Amino acid sequence: MAPRSKKKPLWIVEKERQKSAGSADTVWLFGLHAVRDALENPLRERIRLMVTKNASDKLSSSIITSGIDAEIIDPRKFNPPIDPQSVHQGAALEVMPLDWGNMSTVCAPRNDKKARLVILDRVTDPHNVGAILRSAEVFGARAVIATARNSAPETGALAKTASGALERQPYLRVRNLATSIKSLQEMGYYVVGLDGTAKNSIDDIAELHQNSPLAIVLGAEGPGLRELTKQTCDELVKIDYAATFGSLNVSNATAVALYATKPK
Repeated sequence: MAPRSKKKPLWIVEKERQKSAGSADTVWLFGLHAVRDALENPLRERIRLMVTKNASDKLSSSIITSGIDAEIIDPRKFNPPIDPQSVHQGAALEVMPLDWGNMSTVCAPRNDKKARLVILDRVTDPHNVGAILRSAEVFGARAVIATARNSAPETGALAKTASGALERQPYLRVRNLATSIKSLQEMGYYVVGLDGTAKNSIDDIAELHQNSPLAIVLGAEGPGLRELTKQTCDELVKIDYAATFGSLNVSNATAVALYATKPK
């Protein structure tokens, strides 16, 4: 008769459960740029750094700045818990998600009458959100706001596409988009939603609201903005196009909209 397996003590089971739950809350960043910027970000809580010798040499100053102990791993045995197809360049960093604070604090225009925001309605592709964060940083947006559910969470793929912008550009997640839009309107933001069927152009908005706080709302490719989101916006606008084909990737549309509405 095979020996009966012993059950683990409850305290060990609970400890393992807590460890597993805690691990699920962390994020693995990868790639030299994403890891370097996270190492140099004083707001980022860093947990574990895995690097090859080559990557360690390239990141040496950032590793020293962060104070973290790097695990130098043979390239043949480099196997961090990320997608095997990820282009990690020999660097992977486990971190806690960033906490940028609440929307009221981050987005309040205060004396900045030309504040700009990007609001995303169900944009779930991390590559799109990463590219949007990059454009938001380039054009000086105060923050990128998305829903806590049905939107891209902070991931390694998002961070790599953002090329460092994730460490500098606030990415806020809210429970209810319509309620948040109303709060922004109370703060003084004029909120416009991008919709291909709108009559007015974003160029018209740029002229009228050049020197006032402006928030631009974009929806997922395909379904676009939800009906309630459309109703909550102050106005719907479109990006004019010259050809018969008038559809842009959401990240490209964000860059065009931010450029069109940038303060003079």
